[in-house]
Amino acid sequence: MSKNQRRVYSTDQGKICPDCNQAQSLCQCAALKKKELPQTDGVVRVSRQTKGRKGKGVTLVTGIPLPELELKALAKRLRNQCGTGGTVKDGTVELQGDQCDFLLRELPKQGWVVKRSGG
Repeated sequence: MSKNQRRVYSTDQGKICPDCNQAQSLCQCAALKKKELPQTDGVVRVSRQTKGRKGKGVTLVTGIPLPELELKALAKRLRNQCGTGGTVKDGTVELQGDQCDFLLRELPKQGWVVKRSGG
């Protein structure tokens, strides 16, 4: 196979991992990704952003050194406490609306060092 082609299914092995070209039952990529924690300076930063959202504001929480599954659980807890929607994208928790003040009070209660970033 050439560099731009990859196998996605094999009748012998079933689904194929796109990263290592092994059968998904033999793939170690997912386990390695779960163990990797993002490199941070230990400070959780809270900011507000409207860029690219047609004026709708979102609150961004970055710098949380948790694996993806735990980060999603934290985001769900924060969404429930704020009473808003949100998501996790690329290690950043996005909450709808301006929740900065609430998060600056709530996250230190959970043991995080928090700073406000941006304006």
